[in-house]
Amino acid sequence: MPRSPSEKRKASYVPIIIAAVVLVGLIAGYFYLRSGPPEQDDSPASPEAKAYVKNLELSDVGMKAAENFMQQRIVEVIGKITNKGDRTLDSVDVYCIFYGVDGREVHREKVPIVNPTGKPFAPQQTRDFRLPFDTLPPDWNQTMPRLVVAQIKFSQ
Repeated sequence: MPRSPSEKRKASYVPIIIAAVVLVGLIAGYFYLRSGPPEQDDSPASPEAKAYVKNLELSDVGMKAAENFMQQRIVEVIGKITNKGDRTLDSVDVYCIFYGVDGREVHREKVPIVNPTGKPFAPQQTRDFRLPFDTLPPDWNQTMPRLVVAQIKFSQ
């Protein structure tokens, strides 16, 4: 049965709509990838934060490796952190420092060990943490990275 002129006009718009949606998706993807990762606050820890570090205890720290759904190797540092002090914390960041077989630093990454978007970290509280890494260099010596507290943000 032949199509009416109005059906032919409707059918001719479908490829144009699909192309427009694909084009918008490509443009959005370009700008998303171009923006890069969010900037990190690399300012040194305050004297107050440096003095409080002694109240943070890491325990049951270990490392495991797995593959994600894209067949990439993910290395995870897992463990527990305890706030043994008397202050409530909004966030705690650590530097994870990875070394090569020759002992020199090959990768450093600042990551939140207590997430600022979660509940405040109360005194005497213990939390599990999981720090995934998927961009480690091939010359990394495959041992536990050094964990150094980089930043502490106190609750007001």
